[in-house]
Amino acid sequence: MHASLRRVAYHWRYQDENGVDVAGPQEEFTSKADAEGWFAGQWLGLRELGVKRVVLVEDGAEVGPPVPLEEA
Repeated sequence: MHASLRRVAYHWRYQDENGVDVAGPQEEFTSKADAEGWFAGQWLGLRELGVKRVVLVEDGAEVGPPVPLEEA
């Protein structure tokens, strides 16, 4: 596939308090903004499932540091 036609894919990786991957929703997004918008509406539910932190991933590479799911 031509590089300019490559579809960027973002998804969230879910982790426990030790940074070990745990199960979570398998959503895929075409933009960082879409991924972050989805997360903004889901973080409380993820925390209730036992997720302690999340990492945004773009095409297999971590986009930033882990985001803790803590009460504000």
